[in-house]
Amino acid sequence: MSHLVLVRHGQSEWNEKNLFTGWRDPDLTAQGVSEAKAAGRALKAEGLVFDIAFTSDLQRAQKTLALLLVEQGQSDLPTIKNQALNERDYGDLAGLNKDDAREKWGEEQVHIWRRSYDTQPPGGESLKDTGARVLPYYEAEIEPLVKSGKNILIAAHGNSLRSLVMKLEGLSAAEILAVNIDTGVPYIYQMDDDAGVTDKVILAR
Repeated sequence: MSHLVLVRHGQSEWNEKNLFTGWRDPDLTAQGVSEAKAAGRALKAEGLVFDIAFTSDLQRAQKTLALLLVEQGQSDLPTIKNQALNERDYGDLAGLNKDDAREKWGEEQVHIWRRSYDTQPPGGESLKDTGARVLPYYEAEIEPLVKSGKNILIAAHGNSLRSLVMKLEGLSAAEILAVNIDTGVPYIYQMDDDAGVTDKVILAR
């Protein structure tokens, strides 16, 4: 038995400003720092000890992981950073205020870009596209460690983690659209030796 824990980064400066972020690289807010630390304390209270961590190429996820691990008591945990775990690329929407985008393109069109499974925003990725890079990386680099009984921590982003949740929980393209992962909230999956999920706990704030 092993554990796979997914944590979305704490609130970023662009989350706070209601901007499309994607592959842009803003820092955490003070609230985001607090969320990351709280996640670490919650995981420590669960008694979890990790063998390795994975994160994206973006500082908001990396800093969340570092802060979390200090609180959790494993600040020296081996960590692998990879662009495959980056947030969904919002293309031409990146840096725009979401309300301004609705005024420019209309509420319905922006809703489709944000919530559709396979419709791309201009110059960007759909959730399906995000999964097309996240899942092969997971299957090649992380899943074998899960099968070997390791406890794995992944600190990444709302949409890259939703892609993983879709696979782990066997959700359909329609079902994943209702899933929202809050900042700084750990998802704990208990895994069997075939990397199948046997239990799930969300450590809600």
